[in-house]
Amino acid sequence: MHIQNSTAEDIDEIFRLYAIASAYQQSKGVVVWPSFERSLVETELAENRQWKLLINDSIACVWATTFSDAEIWEERNKDAAVYIHRIATNPNFRGQNFVGIITEWAKQFAKANEKDFVRLDTLGNNVKLIEHYTKAGFTFLGIHRLTNTAGLPLHYQKEPNCCLFELRL
Repeated sequence: MHIQNSTAEDIDEIFRLYAIASAYQQSKGVVVWPSFERSLVETELAENRQWKLLINDSIACVWATTFSDAEIWEERNKDAAVYIHRIATNPNFRGQNFVGIITEWAKQFAKANEKDFVRLDTLGNNVKLIEHYTKAGFTFLGIHRLTNTAGLPLHYQKEPNCCLFELRL
């Protein structure tokens, strides 16, 4: 098992995993990811902000990172933080606590980039995901109502209640 940047050759698999994640979200009755713009992922790939966890050369999980997330974190965006977005797991590898693995990786990644926090968010009152992220070591900061969603993907515009999580290093 190892983590590395995703490449342009991975883009179809990334979108396949997003579609699977969206279907899973819909089956659970929680906020569903929209179809993301291909250009969003292409930019992340070009900027080395798309990641993959490989098991035996198969993509088991993907996610994206950024060092700024002003629309969601507003004033707190001034803090030195790495933000994690769109964790999507290959269903062939579910149940292996990838959030815990990503959390440990993100702590090292944040330290290497001189960041003080690892942060992530989820929309709506997704109790199971709140429990999952807090079990991985994140502090649940509560539900924050987003006020500036114009630059965010569509699901943030439809559901402005956002659960914020952080891990202070």
